[in-house]
Amino acid sequence: MADTSTVTLPVLPLHNGVVFPHMVVNVGIESDEARRAIAAANKSEGRLLLIPRNEDGFASVGTIAEVQEVSGSKNPTALIAGVSRARIGAGQPSDPDEVLWVEAVPIAEPDSFSEVVADMVNEYRAVVSEIMEERGIGGAASRILGIDDPGQLADLAVYSPDLSQAQKVEVLETTDVAGRLELVLGWMNEILADMQLRRKVRDDASERIDKTQREFLLRQQMESIRSELGEGSSDVVGEYRQKLAERDLPEKVEENVSQEIDRLERMGEQSPEHSWTRTWLDTVFDIPWESHSTDNLDLDEARNVLDADHTGLEDVKERIVEHLAVRKLRADRDLGTDAAGRGAGTILLLAGPPGVGKTSLGESVAKALGREFVRVALGGIRDEAEIRGHRRTYVGSRPGRIVRALVEAETMNPVFLLDEMDKVGSDWRGDPSSALLEVLDPAQNHTFRDNYLEMDLDLSNILFLATANVLETIPAPLLDRTEVIHLDGYTDNEKVEIAKQHLLPRQVERGGLRPEELEVSDEAIASIVDGYTREAGVRTLERMLGKLVRKAVTKVATDAASVPVTVDEADLRDLLGRPPVHRDEAKDRTSQPGVATGLAVTGAGGDVLFVEATAMAGEPGLVLTGQLGDVMKESAQIALSYVESNLTDLGLDSESVKQRFHVHVPAGAIPKDGPSAGVTMTTALVSLLTGRKVRDNIGMTGEVTLQGRVLPIGGVKQKVLAAHRAGLTEVIVPKRNEADLDDVPEQVREEMTFHVLADVAEVLEVALAG
Repeated sequence: MADTSTVTLPVLPLHNGVVFPHMVVNVGIESDEARRAIAAANKSEGRLLLIPRNEDGFASVGTIAEVQEVSGSKNPTALIAGVSRARIGAGQPSDPDEVLWVEAVPIAEPDSFSEVVADMVNEYRAVVSEIMEERGIGGAASRILGIDDPGQLADLAVYSPDLSQAQKVEVLETTDVAGRLELVLGWMNEILADMQLRRKVRDDASERIDKTQREFLLRQQMESIRSELGEGSSDVVGEYRQKLAERDLPEKVEENVSQEIDRLERMGEQSPEHSWTRTWLDTVFDIPWESHSTDNLDLDEARNVLDADHTGLEDVKERIVEHLAVRKLRADRDLGTDAAGRGAGTILLLAGPPGVGKTSLGESVAKALGREFVRVALGGIRDEAEIRGHRRTYVGSRPGRIVRALVEAETMNPVFLLDEMDKVGSDWRGDPSSALLEVLDPAQNHTFRDNYLEMDLDLSNILFLATANVLETIPAPLLDRTEVIHLDGYTDNEKVEIAKQHLLPRQVERGGLRPEELEVSDEAIASIVDGYTREAGVRTLERMLGKLVRKAVTKVATDAASVPVTVDEADLRDLLGRPPVHRDEAKDRTSQPGVATGLAVTGAGGDVLFVEATAMAGEPGLVLTGQLGDVMKESAQIALSYVESNLTDLGLDSESVKQRFHVHVPAGAIPKDGPSAGVTMTTALVSLLTGRKVRDNIGMTGEVTLQGRVLPIGGVKQKVLAAHRAGLTEVIVPKRNEADLDDVPEQVREEMTFHVLADVAEVLEVALAG
C-alpha cells in the first residue's frame, strides 16, 4: 500500500455517520457549513473530504468523495460517492465562517494480497452469510458478498446495525487491509454468537410455552372428560391450599408447607418429585399439629385406675402417682414449659423381668390421664432411620416411628411407650440408641427434627415411658436420661390375687364361657402358682389358666349338664398334667457335701443357682464348667485361694487341698457371670473338704474377697423372691445390703429368716450343718 501526492480539499464534517470508499450516499445540505463545503467542491473538481467525528474529535483518516449531483431547492441534498481513504494533514482556518480546507494524502489499496488475507476473506464471507441467514435476508448474501476486493469487502461492515459509530470510525482508520479484515471478522463472530444465543433462548422459551400451552389444553380436555364421566375435577394444588387454610399449623410449618405447595404447582405430574412432594404434604397434614388431649389430673382416680388394673406393685404405683402429681401442680400453676420451650418431668423406665406388667402399666397411665396410648417396639431395631426417618431423596422414604406413632395417636401429647429399650441393636446403618438420646431428653425434644419432615417437632408434651428387662445393655448416656423404676416380680399371694381378678376372667371371656359356668377354687389357683410355675411374672400362670379354661370349654361343649364346671386342687393333675416344679429341689440337690444353693438375677428375674464342687486325684488345680463368665471364674479362684489360706481356721490340713478341684454350675447351657456367687462357691468348697452338708433350706448371695469379707451385691429383692418361690426359708445377704431388705414385700419378710453377715466365717457357721 502506498500513499499518493498531497491534495488540498474542502472539508465536510460528518457528525452521525461514516462514508467509506465505494459508497454512494445522499447527504442533506441543512447547515451553512455543509452548503459552503458543497459550493467549495466546485473549485476542486467536485471533490471534498468527508471526516467523521469520534470520541476525541475528528478522525485521523477521512474519505475523499465526489459530489455527483445536487438536487432540490427547499431541502437540497447532494449525491456523494466515496473514492478513497485519505490521511488528514494540517490546515484549519481560524474564521468559522470560511470553508475549511485541509491537506490530505490519498491512501491507495494494494493490488495483491497474501494467502492469510485470502483465508480471512473466505471466513469473513461465511460468517457474514450466517448473520444474514439469522436475520432472514440470506438471499441477498450472494450479491453483497460477491465483491472480490478484500478491502472493499471489509468495509461492508459499516452496513451492520450492530456496530457503533466508534467501531465504524476504527474500521475507516485501519488502513492495513489484513488488520481491517481481522478487526471486522472478530466483531462479526461476536455478533453471530450473540444472535445464535438469542435464537436458542428464544426457541427454548417458545418450546416451553408451546409445551405449557399443550399441557394446559390437555388438562382442560381431561377436566372435560372427567366432567362428562361424572368424576368431577381434580385440583390437587387447590385442595392442598384449602387444607392449609383450614388447619392451624405452627408458623414455621405453615411456611414450609406453603413453599412445597408452590413447588408442586410449578412442576408437571410426570416429574418424579411430583409424587414425592404429594406424599410429603399428605404426611405433614396427617400429623395432628393442633390436637392435644385434655389431661385428667385427678390423682385419686389415677390411683383407682392403677389399682383396678394391677394387683401389688405398690412402690411402682406410688412413683407413677408422684409423677402425675408433678404434672398436675405444674398445670395448676401454669408451668407447662420453661422459657426455652422445654417441658417438665422425667422419662420413666420400667425395668423388670418378663410378665410383670410393664406394658400394661403404660396403658393404665394413659387411661388414668385420659390420653391416647401408643406403643413403639424397639426390639431388634438396627437402623437409626427407624427413629429419625429417611431423607426425602431416597425412593420409598418415610418418617420415623416417632412421627408415625403421632399420626396413629391423632394427638400431640399421647402416652408414648418405648418397649424393649434394652434390645435395640446397632450396625453399619447407625445406632438407634443415639437417635433416642434427643427423643428422651426434655432439654432437646421440643425441637426434635425428623429427617423426612426436615422441620422441628415438639415432643415435650408427650409422656414417655420405656420398658426393659435388663439395664446392662442400655447405653449409659441413654440410661442417664431416664428414671428407673424396678418391677422385681410378685409374691405367690399376689399371683393368686392377680389370677383371680385379672387372668382367669380374661381367659374365661376368651374361651366363650360365662363367669358362672366355671368355678376354680383358691386352693387350685395357689397350687398352680406353686407347682406349675416358677417365674417373676405371670405369663406362664396365664398360660396354665388358659389350658384349664380350654379343658372346661371342651367339657361344656360336649356335656351341657356339666355346668358349672368346678375345679379343685385334686383335679389339677388330670387337667394340667404332672407338676413340673418341685419346691423340695434344694433339699434333693444339697443332700451331700459340696453343693450349695446360691441366688442370681437373670433377664427373667431372680432364680436359684446350685454350685457343685468335687475333688479328685491329680495335679492340683481348678476346673470350672457351666458357661461361666470371666468375673464368675475369678470368684471361683478367689474362693479356692481363701480356703487354701485359711486351712487352720477351717480345721483342714495342707494335704486336703493338694488335689484337683472341679466346680460346676448347672445348667450348663445357660451363660452365667457376676461376682455374687462368691460366698456360694466358698461354701461349696468348704462343705466338700469338711464333709459337712449345706443346710437344704438356705440360700445365699454375696461377693467374697481374699480376706474373707462379704461385699454387697445388687438385685436383693429379686433374689429373695426367687428363694421364696423355691421353698427356701432362710437367706444369707451381705451386711451392707441390709437396707435393701426393706424393699422385700412384708409377707415374704415374715415367712423368711435373713442372716445379714459381713465375713465368710460367719457364712460358713450359718450355712453348714452339723
